[in-house]
Amino acid sequence: MPNRLEKEDSPYLQQHKENPVDWFAWGDEAFAKAKKGNKAIFISIGYSSCHWCHVMEETVFENQECADILNEHFVCIKVDREERPDIDKHYQEVHMLLNRRAGGWPTSIFCTPQNKPFFAGTYIPPESQQGSIEGMGFKELTKLIGSKVKENDPQLYKNADEVESFLKTEKHPTEATVLKEEFTKNFMLQVKNNYEPRDGGFSVSPKFPHASTLGTLLTIDKLYDDKAAKAMLIHTLESMKKGGMYDLVDGGFCRYSVDSEWRVPHFEKMLYDNALLCDLYANTYLTYKDESFLITAKEIADFWYNFMSEDNLFYSASDADSEGEEGIYFVYTYDEVYKSLSDNGYENIEEMLAEMEVTHDGNFEGKNIIRFNGEKIPEYFDKVKILLQDLRKNREYPFIDKKVQTSWSSMMIKALFTLGTIDSKYKDRAVKSLDALLRTMFIDSKLYHTTLIHKTPKVEAFLEDYAYLAQALIAAYNATQDELYLIQAQRFANIALEEFYKKGSWNFSNGEFETKADIADNTYTSSVSIMLDVLISLGTLLEDEKYSHFAFKTLEYNSYELGRRPVIYPYMLRQMLRHIRGDRVIKSNAYNLGANSYELSSLEYPFTHKKLSQDASFMVCGDKNCFANTDNINKINDIIKNSF
Repeated sequence: MPNRLEKEDSPYLQQHKENPVDWFAWGDEAFAKAKKGNKAIFISIGYSSCHWCHVMEETVFENQECADILNEHFVCIKVDREERPDIDKHYQEVHMLLNRRAGGWPTSIFCTPQNKPFFAGTYIPPESQQGSIEGMGFKELTKLIGSKVKENDPQLYKNADEVESFLKTEKHPTEATVLKEEFTKNFMLQVKNNYEPRDGGFSVSPKFPHASTLGTLLTIDKLYDDKAAKAMLIHTLESMKKGGMYDLVDGGFCRYSVDSEWRVPHFEKMLYDNALLCDLYANTYLTYKDESFLITAKEIADFWYNFMSEDNLFYSASDADSEGEEGIYFVYTYDEVYKSLSDNGYENIEEMLAEMEVTHDGNFEGKNIIRFNGEKIPEYFDKVKILLQDLRKNREYPFIDKKVQTSWSSMMIKALFTLGTIDSKYKDRAVKSLDALLRTMFIDSKLYHTTLIHKTPKVEAFLEDYAYLAQALIAAYNATQDELYLIQAQRFANIALEEFYKKGSWNFSNGEFETKADIADNTYTSSVSIMLDVLISLGTLLEDEKYSHFAFKTLEYNSYELGRRPVIYPYMLRQMLRHIRGDRVIKSNAYNLGANSYELSSLEYPFTHKKLSQDASFMVCGDKNCFANTDNINKINDIIKNSF
């Protein structure tokens, strides 16, 4: 018989509606029951495409003995971290405080009946592994906690009070530091220390794409002609697109690689990763004109359009698992690929299979992930890819989470506008998607964070939604010169300043959970750094110094940390360089800006905007004055270079 989660919209909560656990969704009903019955609270946080969340459901939440213990001693609450990032952020801080290390998903939090946390973990197996509490299984742990709460154990409540006290302590930066371009030297030293020279990237395994770090390397090369920055960027992007973490058959990147070679992925695909990498590959193509980077960017965009969208709105994620196994949709046996090639008349099959890394033994649990280890993908793969897609059509597609999220959708819309400077069809898609997103998520002058397609949104927006949406609107303005987009970007920036800004610091959320916004680029780029981007852009385009002032105060507030550990804050470092160097604006008439969109997007200086004027030539301006004009677009690079 389904539990309460049957009534929830969240796909993740829906996945747990048949559990024997008496789940509650987050809300007053659950907390009132815990207080009234003097029951401990168990909070489980995850998301629909999370592999280890599925494992914990299978081994713990579908285990009748575990469920019986939970139902007797606890009030159990399920939270979708993508639907409620404010709740997730709060409890990730709890995990860090209690364990002195970062958490992850699933997140398992145990609280007093008054909802004061005292124990935090991630995946907890049902049975105990060893004698210490860290090896304690779920059954033993929940029995112990349940009895201690029932007995009103004074030490447990004392620990919970101490945790709450630490969480309420407001932390301020040590001191302000003068903002200097020299921060870049520290960044490059730290990046080089983390860089893995054989296959690129910034760790051995697991290996994440770190799009923000790579994008900052691109900016540094464009500003300083830095050969090391370029080499690390190009090598990493080339290694990542060889296949494995990148799905050469359907397109799109998986979340991370479990090995150093980018070969074996964790198979779920997230909108935010694909949006940021699409934008990065497109911008890298615009800088270095490597066609393979443009192909990858287009394949990412096409995958999300073909597989992961509806009515011009983007789905949030697809799962790693299908048919009860991780990755089964994505991999191939030697025999099935051989037969497909043979049936379609190919003759040098053994050589082709070797190039695609398809072997009898396989490169993933006896099966094969398609990958090319050479510098270029052979021309024949365009046709072979269609055969490999046909083999997949007979398989169950992984579960798709059809949530629409304002922040993540805005990332993809911005990427489409970048691609649109190269191929106008992506600009058309971007405009349609942006208009659909605004219709769906901005209702009665209120912005929302997430909803299912064709449902009314309920969760109000967080800082990241305002930031990424405003950034996408500014990209729309640069692409179309439609001032309505710029006015909307200004509106959302003003609301964000009013609701989340406080003397250089930013909150991520207000209300039930007033959480401070991270400045580190973790899972994706910090919303504070995206707001910096927005504020600097508005200051330039609107010629309004108040936005530049708020950007400076934000940089100043975080300057000590930025100077000390810039590798953790790569996008903020980019915006600091932009603040010091200044934007450049290219003004001209509508025909010139439209007809030369590709050339203007390929300019060497990374901080440029376009603005409509009546000029028949190209006027080159700073944030306070215009200093040159030319009829020859090829001279703009030199004019900008000579303006410093």
